Amino acid sequence: MNPKSLIRNETAADVSAITEVTVAAFETLEISNHTEQYIVAALRAAGVLTVSLVAEVEGRVIGHIAFSPVTISDGTQNWYGLGPVSVLPAYQRQGVGTALIREGLARLKAINAQGCCLVGHPDYYRKFGFTHLPGLVLEGVPPEVFFALSFDGHAPQGTVTFHEGFQAENTTGQPPVFR
Repeated sequence: MNPKSLIRNETAADVSAITEVTVAAFETLEISNHTEQYIVAALRAAGVLTVSLVAEVEGRVIGHIAFSPVTISDGTQNWYGLGPVSVLPAYQRQGVGTALIREGLARLKAINAQGCCLVGHPDYYRKFGFTHLPGLVLEGVPPEVFFALSFDGHAPQGTVTFHEGFQAENTTGQPPVFR
């Protein structure tokens, strides 16, 4: 990552920039429903963005990552979902996403989180220690793209439910904002 980059907590002044980064990051991603900016807004509105970080260069927000609580059917507590993670296309493949993920996981551990799960690309998330945990599922999601990382060695068993904010859609009546 660029040595002039900074990873920090989001502030209220970052909300608009985070939306722009999120829209741009997912704009050409074919597997996206292009609702990621609405998901972030819904998680923020619900007060469940446990960790919400931005990456900035020269005062400009170029990346964002969100972590929010998940529910596991076996009653395991203190687990979080990673996502979305967004980086402006011009800064992708330069370590910004990696830095956001590493810092976000460190912040989760600092608040005594027990683990984290996500839906993502298999080749990318394994490098952070994410694996498939047998017996841990996310309904409707193929197991090859659902990953978990236990911080305490306990492997929960059951169904994971992400916060309802992940069901967010464009409710403005306006078409999605794409550039």
